[in-house]
Amino acid sequence: MYFKVYLALSNENKLTLAGLAKLAGVSTSTVSRALKDNPLIKKETRESLQSLAKQYNFSLNHAASRLRTQKTNVVAVILNLVDDTDQSISDPFLLKVVGDLNQALNQQGYELLLSNSLMANEDWANYFISSSRADGIIVIGQGKNTDNVEKVAKAGAPLVVWGDPKVEASYAVVGSNNDLGSYLATQHLIDGGCKRILFLGDPEHAEMSERYKGYSRAIKGANLADSAELTLSCDITSKAAYEAIDVAILEQGLFFDGIVATSDMVALGALKALKERYINIPNDVGIVGFDDIAMAELFHPALTTIKQDTKTAAKIMVAQLLKQFNGDNADSAVVDIELIKRKSSR
Repeated sequence: MYFKVYLALSNENKLTLAGLAKLAGVSTSTVSRALKDNPLIKKETRESLQSLAKQYNFSLNHAASRLRTQKTNVVAVILNLVDDTDQSISDPFLLKVVGDLNQALNQQGYELLLSNSLMANEDWANYFISSSRADGIIVIGQGKNTDNVEKVAKAGAPLVVWGDPKVEASYAVVGSNNDLGSYLATQHLIDGGCKRILFLGDPEHAEMSERYKGYSRAIKGANLADSAELTLSCDITSKAAYEAIDVAILEQGLFFDGIVATSDMVALGALKALKERYINIPNDVGIVGFDDIAMAELFHPALTTIKQDTKTAAKIMVAQLLKQFNGDNADSAVVDIELIKRKSSR
């Protein structure tokens, strides 16, 4: 063992990756992956090699590795927020998507670099890829304007977008069947006896416009009222939804008996505004959200909602990005949705 240690610690007493591999009796690639905590290496092996590296005060030279391979092993995740929104990373649904993406990327040996569309300037491909900040880009949200996303695709940078897969695009889009989800939400309220159902959210937003289509399809299919006053546009935040409902009731009274909200946070704002006016949920007004964030079942009453399978979506997005790293074309994909029935609807 003394002889092995002497060899490993040669070159000015600095332990090399090859030296550490020789000490452990494994390949250098195994050591490299273990120190990056790559799950492809068995947990016991990872812990053993990490302990050995700590014993000899060894750490990977990430900068040298990046220069050698021209890879950063980093993926930029951009929150594509519209300019006039108050939505931010604190939004529980965005946090859920980012968390699932981080886990999916880590499992493939990549780190996540989080940014937003306001910080990343307008030329995302140059900012992240050409400057070697990241190897690829995942964009969360199509928003109302896809110009910056289109620029990334035109530049040929590896790109995957979380949005609505039905939207025609020159890049891979992964997301839920928003049309179907909103249709199921609206139909559920109709089945519960609702006759005047309000659509609450921004119908001009890419994903929300598909949800509006699903809502309209269910309303027309049931021959119910489809008037302009039953579409209440607001930002994707609980505060905006609260204010919109509060003003609407103040001006018109309770003119609806159901709400299809474009997100759970929007539903929460509506629920708060109604409860402050002592309007019973679901007897007076039924509410269905969209997303199934963790706190949805903690609302009072617990929120009926459309569940988006973000964990599966994250794995698909990462897989489609890695395909581009290997020179292959990426594909769009639709992720299943599910109506979760709780106490906010009949």
